[in-house]
Amino acid sequence: MKYYIIAGEASGDLHASNLMRELRNQDPQATFRCWGGDLMQKQGGELVKHNRDMSFMGFLEVIFHLQTIAKYLSLCKKDLLDYHPDVLILVDYPGFNLRIAKFAHSNGIRTFYYISPQLWAWRSSRVKIIKQSIERMFVILPFEKEFYLHHDYPVDFLGHPLLDEINATGKFQDKASFLRENGLNKQPLVALLPGSRKQEIRKILRIMLQVIPDFKEHQFVIAGAPSVPAAFYRNLIGDLPVKVISGTTYDLLHNSEAALVTSGTATLEVALLRIPQVVCYKGSYFSYIVARLVVHVKFISLVNLVMDKEIVKELIQNDLTREHLSLELNRILFNQEARKKITSAYASLSEKLGGKGASNKIARLMIQYIKQK
Repeated sequence: MKYYIIAGEASGDLHASNLMRELRNQDPQATFRCWGGDLMQKQGGELVKHNRDMSFMGFLEVIFHLQTIAKYLSLCKKDLLDYHPDVLILVDYPGFNLRIAKFAHSNGIRTFYYISPQLWAWRSSRVKIIKQSIERMFVILPFEKEFYLHHDYPVDFLGHPLLDEINATGKFQDKASFLRENGLNKQPLVALLPGSRKQEIRKILRIMLQVIPDFKEHQFVIAGAPSVPAAFYRNLIGDLPVKVISGTTYDLLHNSEAALVTSGTATLEVALLRIPQVVCYKGSYFSYIVARLVVHVKFISLVNLVMDKEIVKELIQNDLTREHLSLELNRILFNQEARKKITSAYASLSEKLGGKGASNKIARLMIQYIKQK
């Protein structure tokens, strides 16, 4: 069968690539045309547009790029009609994908949605678009099933694919080898995960780096995003003794004492690897004000949202300062009671996210739905 898949961000590229692998395992004749990243391309996807060109962060940034987004939408619509897939699979990225969903539906193209937009946080009115345009929705957070049932729209929850991604990694690199191969000394590690988009990295990494002088007995290592060049990080780091390591984030986390993490999928990855963390977020002032008006959730990190209580500290916008970040990092590094409380909660989080084999189960069910009509 012919699959057309759109994933506009790094996390979507990861989950879509795993889904593609499982679809091919169950459908050897599968062909893929994609909007995504390197991981989807490695799974045999014919890339139309790389997601490094599509990651616009915040309300103001989207407004500045409206012309570019409109151009991409037109390109996507034409390419979708030319390819005419058996199914269109949309992965998160709602600002773009919901527009494509309406177009696809009006042109008789079957459409699945994998990884729900965060309608439970804001603009729940868009559920109407999903009910009209999306044949099947596959969610990866347990509370999303109840949210959609409240809106009289049944969805499928088969677990979170990150569990499989981490398990598939197998044995992590031991600390001695990791330090030696990456030119690191024997000081305890603190991992910095400043995000995958240049806009957020530029804002948040600068603040993360400010705490380094407060922790002279530790060494800080940045988990580089695959689509961000090393020179971009070097310009922000300057003369600070910080290394950037790409392509080995799980090994870095496994060998770290703590992590400073930009809000997003990475907060779940850190939690599933049982590493105490502080969650960071800072956007433009305009974006933050708009978000305060329209977003209706108690937390921004997926860890706290899934657990429905504060497990990890969130430092948002004006609270994300050197002083606050240093205080919280000190707490999760040296307060053993606080560390134990966090890691114990992580075990419950893992259970809530469902069992193993999510990507396999979702691929199998997608093929089953396709063959039903």
